[in-house]
Amino acid sequence: MAGAGPSDPADPADPAAAGHAFSAAERQAVYRAIHERRDMRHFSGGTVADELLQRLLSAAHHAPSVGFMQPWRFIRVRSRPLREGVHALVEQERVLTAKALGEREDEFMKLKVQGVLDAAEVLVVALPPGREQHVFGRRTLPEMDLASAACAIQNLWLAARAEGLGMGWVSIFEPQQLAALLRMPEGSKPIAVLCLGPVAAFYEQPMLQAEKWARRAPLADMVFEDLWGAAPSSHEAP
Repeated sequence: MAGAGPSDPADPADPAAAGHAFSAAERQAVYRAIHERRDMRHFSGGTVADELLQRLLSAAHHAPSVGFMQPWRFIRVRSRPLREGVHALVEQERVLTAKALGEREDEFMKLKVQGVLDAAEVLVVALPPGREQHVFGRRTLPEMDLASAACAIQNLWLAARAEGLGMGWVSIFEPQQLAALLRMPEGSKPIAVLCLGPVAAFYEQPMLQAEKWARRAPLADMVFEDLWGAAPSSHEAP
């Protein structure tokens, strides 16, 4: 299985979970979607059927959210002039981002960073106004609205991959300018421009890794035990 994880999830490792586990084929499909999901930048036009789009949005809408606040709003950008306006904002920020990168400016400018004009669908994901009213789970971590919306985006991404559609998350834009373009209410905030649609092929590996921009860090470097920086102890039986 291309892009599979480090182990084949044939059997639940914990017998206590066996009664609640999906079938082996179902579990394999979940892990496959996770490992073969790609941030796509190349699209082949086409269309996404309304029924399929609604299925994907429903997957997004079933994401977890802190305090069940459901802080996601989706704007389907269908107008060509509006798409061109979104594209112009992305291009404007792309140049500014390149300059901010200093010595990597030229390298960055060679990368394709969006498919706004090519993808079958463009969805702008935004946080709604009035989020400060949701205190449950956010009193000390107000950014949980953003974290919750990101879960919705991930749900949509994995569902799209399972349906054979590519998706790319574009974050290179100035939020206030995009909000003004789409006439969003005061207090709202766009967090993502999602390009969605058919693709000729999925990348064998993340595009930025293939372009030698960065590499996936080892999982072992990300996992600590008890204290920050402390390596996990081995739990293998002697």
